[in-house]
Amino acid sequence: MQQTPLNAKHRELNAKLTDFAGWEMPIHYGSQIEEHHAVRREAGMFDVSHMLVVDLRGEAVRPFLRRLLANDVAKLTTTGRALYSCMLHEGGGVIDDLIVYFLREAWFRLVVNAGCADKDLAWLETQRDAHAPGLQIVPRRDLAMIAVQGPKAGEKLWAAMPGTRDLTEPLKPFSAVTVGDMFIARTGYTGEDGFEVMLPGRAAPYFWQALLEAGVKPCGLGARDTLRLEAGMNLFGQDMDERTTPFESGLAWTVDLKDPTRDFIGRDALLRLPRTRQLVGLLLLDKGVLRAHQKVHTAHGEGEITSGGYAPTLDASIALARVPAAVVVGDEVGVEVRDKRLRARVVKYPFVRNGKPLV
Repeated sequence: MQQTPLNAKHRELNAKLTDFAGWEMPIHYGSQIEEHHAVRREAGMFDVSHMLVVDLRGEAVRPFLRRLLANDVAKLTTTGRALYSCMLHEGGGVIDDLIVYFLREAWFRLVVNAGCADKDLAWLETQRDAHAPGLQIVPRRDLAMIAVQGPKAGEKLWAAMPGTRDLTEPLKPFSAVTVGDMFIARTGYTGEDGFEVMLPGRAAPYFWQALLEAGVKPCGLGARDTLRLEAGMNLFGQDMDERTTPFESGLAWTVDLKDPTRDFIGRDALLRLPRTRQLVGLLLLDKGVLRAHQKVHTAHGEGEITSGGYAPTLDASIALARVPAAVVVGDEVGVEVRDKRLRARVVKYPFVRNGKPLV
């Protein structure tokens, strides 16, 4: 099992560790609920060093990414600007979702999911060899990544690293800046303000300790999952995968079809395939807990929960579910939970944004 540069720190804090995508990662450091609330109310930090940073360098990098990604990197013209996108196969299914940063015309940076890293690299290299043989693909396994999230994330980050404030405070969402050896992006996976900081692995324990001393609460994968679910953010392998398209995964907004001359991988399939399914939010009306893979019964046919669980901010059970396209917000549906059919209402997600309930 692989370990991040922060493994010793997690052990010092008595984290409960588990295998996640081949990495030994913390689930929680005591109370997952307290960690969740810390991010919604103040600030929490996550070790996300298991995710892989990949630098793409070369004169052909922009046209290469315009073909590779469903979203269009032509939008990225300012240094540090970022874009969320899916990487599709020819059939329109999602190979992975990722963030791409524009650093220079011949240098873009990707951040891909840990569980997809090897598959993604193989796909990148196959596409490079066929379409951009001079392109350099550089996995940055020397980098660690720490996410600082919550309404007080900036305040805590600047207390821990005072020299970063002038450059990071003006950052808009999905923008990043280099500060010494650190690459600091205003991005996250919680529905709160915050930053994701990439830095050399050897420096990560010192940065983690500085954040700890500034009052940032360490948080594990458990809280990360409940936070992202409340924020209506997809998890690869659950809410989308290689068998589902962005259109049936609530990710149509990440597919850019404006330029008819841009022939990105999967475009033809997306235009050809019927849109019979969609991703919706569910709010449980009866007592119980919604979980992935539970069947959903609607007036228009069956569906299935892709992600579900208890939402601490709402004190309710919520889910994302893939259901027939005819289902609309406000519909009441039935969910099979332990041999019972419980009532749930179809709602618009995100369920929570910037600490405020939306349903």
